[in-house]
Amino acid sequence: MLHIALYEPEIPPNTGNIMRLCANTGAQLHLIEPLGFTLEEKQLRRAGLDYRDFADVSTYADYAQFFAAMGERRIFAITTKGNKGFTDVEFRTDDVLLFGPETRGLPEEVLSSFSDQQWLRVPMLANSRSLNLSNTAAVVLYEGLRQLGFPNMG
Repeated sequence: MLHIALYEPEIPPNTGNIMRLCANTGAQLHLIEPLGFTLEEKQLRRAGLDYRDFADVSTYADYAQFFAAMGERRIFAITTKGNKGFTDVEFRTDDVLLFGPETRGLPEEVLSSFSDQQWLRVPMLANSRSLNLSNTAAVVLYEGLRQLGFPNMG
């Protein structure tokens, strides 16, 4: 199983879409507080439909608690600041894909806790700012799942 971690997500529909993505792929979702919304928010429920009940979701009070809980798992920071493409990694079961908040991305103190080999980017046209968070999560997750042979998926 792969893991998606959202650091301080701000937009409920994005998190709802990612919750649905996780429910349909078997990925575990990790939410690092503070969140920019409540888990009961109407927009989150609308985007996630009834998939919230099927998604494996864990929340953490802060980044330190999340990081400790990940143990020996490899964590990849998905960032526009990365020099390595997400398709250049050989993903392994239990890898974690870490995404930052929609309006600002992962902060420097989080990025600096990883080697630059763990900073992955999704290619875009020059002068593009960023892709939508839930779209990016889907693209990177499905590449990892493809490499792993789409485990337990039909």
